Amino acid sequence: MQTNFTLRQLHDPDIVAADDILRRCVHCGFCTATCPTYVLGGDERDSPRGRIYLMKEMFESGEVTEPVVTHLDRCLTCLSCMTTCPSGVDYMHLVDLARARINDTVKRPWHERLKRWALARALPDPRRFRFLLLAGWMAKPLTPVLKTLNLKGAVAALDMVPRSFPRLTVPVRRDADAAHRVRVARVAMLRGCVQENLAPSINDAAVRLLERHGVEVVFIDDQFCCGALEHHLGRDEGALEKARRNIDAWSEQMRERPLDAILVTASGCGTMLKDYGTLLAGDQGYAERAAEVAYLAQDISEFMVKVGLAAPSVWTNLTVAYQSPCSLQHGQGIDAEPRELLTQAGFRVVDLPENHLCCGSAGTYSLMQPEISAELRDRKCGHIASVAPDVVATGNIGCLSQLMQGSSAPIVHTVELLDWATGGPCPGNIEQLKGRAKPVKSLLQSESA
Repeated sequence: MQTNFTLRQLHDPDIVAADDILRRCVHCGFCTATCPTYVLGGDERDSPRGRIYLMKEMFESGEVTEPVVTHLDRCLTCLSCMTTCPSGVDYMHLVDLARARINDTVKRPWHERLKRWALARALPDPRRFRFLLLAGWMAKPLTPVLKTLNLKGAVAALDMVPRSFPRLTVPVRRDADAAHRVRVARVAMLRGCVQENLAPSINDAAVRLLERHGVEVVFIDDQFCCGALEHHLGRDEGALEKARRNIDAWSEQMRERPLDAILVTASGCGTMLKDYGTLLAGDQGYAERAAEVAYLAQDISEFMVKVGLAAPSVWTNLTVAYQSPCSLQHGQGIDAEPRELLTQAGFRVVDLPENHLCCGSAGTYSLMQPEISAELRDRKCGHIASVAPDVVATGNIGCLSQLMQGSSAPIVHTVELLDWATGGPCPGNIEQLKGRAKPVKSLLQSESA
């Protein structure tokens, strides 16, 4: 793509970065076939190629027009286009630059500013988010009234609130025999600000699974939200401040004893952590340590493939539909590993049609763009119904919460199934399937008899 920036504009590092990305685009349109918003509506401006043209005009003219804001707001940042692109266009960082420019220059309507401010303040803080959950839980009976008033954003928010309120404390239940196992690695684990409140059982299962495999797990009290929620809202100052505080906390831990990895069970957070090196490359005080954190960051499925999954202690033969989170398959290039682990654990893994398309969660997207989000969710849930699984596995709390609203099959995190198969408890929301699990020893004895 030809660009027309002035020499004065090219003194701006952001313009230089945007120019380099824009010039890689060859207008081929391969990205349109895998873009969820284009697949739904067929509007070129809601495709990656169309958005690239809009961003090019914005950066060249310096003017942020209404179409630029509208169509970039509709982008899920699912990064499916980057997986498809034959030219290596770094769409992720181009959108990051554009959203930061919009945030710094556009005065949105007051109700949008209030919503964005509230999301940026509440979701990354576990205590504030827990208060919101409590308020939402109490307000759930008002959902029919809100639907009548056509308050779709509020309805979408209440739909995400669990029917039963999560436990007030989140103690991690560790593996009972951990102290007697040979240690093979030492890792830190990101708790996740939203996940810690919505589904604390995921961290429980991850710790048990890791310790069962001889991995020492460290939780660091001084760590914060990864910064992804604010980053995708274009609020880079707050996002980078959280990144720096996390880097400080992990660096302090590594000074005491080295870490082999920093593990993440929410793939949206993992994509952000792996980008710390790029986001803070120009920060002399943090660039080197940010690159080290990005190098150590791994999704738990990525790490467990390297460690090697132990032989399952129970065999369920359940049919598991694996829903691949966009932030995992497109953001981190991890797609085969969770399937491989689930198969090794004794599950029959089936793929979903259109598994490359987003489920519509995308961080705060389900709250900011509830109509498109709901359409994508229903499309995904229709695909789930078409393969009739016993259970659906996914690797991101956003996908899990989104799909629970429309799927007839129960949704669990991949790590919860791996924990169950190798000696942990059956995940709470599939207790009805517990009877399908048979001890492997008894199966082997019956075969030999």
